[in-house]
Amino acid sequence: MTRTRPSILLLLAVLGGGAGWFMETALVASGRPTFIPPITLAAALALIGVIVVLLALPVYRVVRGTAKTRVDPFYATRAVVLAKASSLTGTLLGGAALAVTIFLLTRSVIPPVGSVALAVATTVAGVVLLAGGLIAEKMCTLPPSDDDPNILPASQDHV
Repeated sequence: MTRTRPSILLLLAVLGGGAGWFMETALVASGRPTFIPPITLAAALALIGVIVVLLALPVYRVVRGTAKTRVDPFYATRAVVLAKASSLTGTLLGGAALAVTIFLLTRSVIPPVGSVALAVATTVAGVVLLAGGLIAEKMCTLPPSDDDPNILPASQDHV
């Protein structure tokens, strides 16, 4: 499995932001109230971000060589897949929540402070989920081995 690329994260943030902005615009244009993310969404996203890092901790200990027991390879695979999914989901939801925040702040009618605070909290929680996913993904990667044919010697690394 390859590492999560920043270009994919940027694309998902833009897509999430576009979807969030479109949803808010469509709701207002149809005469409905805007969507305000609940505080439970922000709490759940932040909690999942922390849990993902905690789930990657046994794999990290084995990779570093500080664990006395081996980790189940299926567990390690699940941990890294969950980490990647968390980083992608955190980016998408964080972008959508940021679009909701910007949408609320750019309206001519001043929204209630609680609405903006909930949107900002969801944006921050999306970033926490993104960071937790990226940290857990880094914790689950093996260091390159000395006999890897794809790694050039230090004298030839510029070729």
